[in-house]
Amino acid sequence: MKIGPYEIFTVNSGIFSLDGGAMFGVVPKVLWNKTNPADELNRIQLALRTLVIKGDGRIILIDAGVGNKMNEKLRKIYNIDSQQNDLERGLAEKGIAPEQVTDVIITHLHFDHVGGATRLDNGLLKPTFPNARYYVQGEQWYWANNPSEKDRASYMPENFKPIEEAGLLVELNGPGEVLPGIETLVMYGHTHGMQLPKISDGKSTLLYCADLIPTASHIPLPYIMAYDNNPLITLEEKKRLLPQAVREKWILVFEHDPFRPAGTVIETEKGFKLGEEIFL
Repeated sequence: MKIGPYEIFTVNSGIFSLDGGAMFGVVPKVLWNKTNPADELNRIQLALRTLVIKGDGRIILIDAGVGNKMNEKLRKIYNIDSQQNDLERGLAEKGIAPEQVTDVIITHLHFDHVGGATRLDNGLLKPTFPNARYYVQGEQWYWANNPSEKDRASYMPENFKPIEEAGLLVELNGPGEVLPGIETLVMYGHTHGMQLPKISDGKSTLLYCADLIPTASHIPLPYIMAYDNNPLITLEEKKRLLPQAVREKWILVFEHDPFRPAGTVIETEKGFKLGEEIFL
């Protein structure tokens, strides 16, 4: 896909699983299990989908998956296959070396979004992309370093502290343009200061939905994760964003959907739902 000067595609950096009930909040299992079948532990399989934006002399990544640093206990809990969770290998298949990446936009600092941004090198933690700048909302950086009891387990300092220590961290202060043609929208329902990158050239618009709409199944307004710190704020954010996405025919990228990487949204008498499926 081409938007403005950029070639845009996705790289699957792996798969993992989370509890289906937690992923769908108040929605009954009899509804979500139809499209997201649970395993014997009630977990549903989810994708780890990094967006790659190439052009204008840059190689930009949006989010970095879980990485390969987790211990065996956590790998079992989250059903992580370390052989499949390798962002570097996925990029190599597209002809991209870690040293070529110029920018990494991190939507938020939960382990499944930033884990691949750092790696172990002979026992030392280092940024995976040594020549890149890493963009994080300042509010989210503060929250990650001072999490609540509810979401503390989602923030693992080894995933983001090495970025700061290497002098590669760029803290953003609210919504706006980050790079030419790329702006971020800032959300507060899922976590404080989550940013959604939006790429537009006046003709086409693509929005990386992160955990506001993690899968296409989460397009309907009531489908909100129990993981969200402020679900009613998530609801208002969806009510504000989805009508514009329908009117302007935005392409939404679903970071965690194992079957549908992207698509448009339509509004029916029953509410918002997936329109055309799009493969990037």
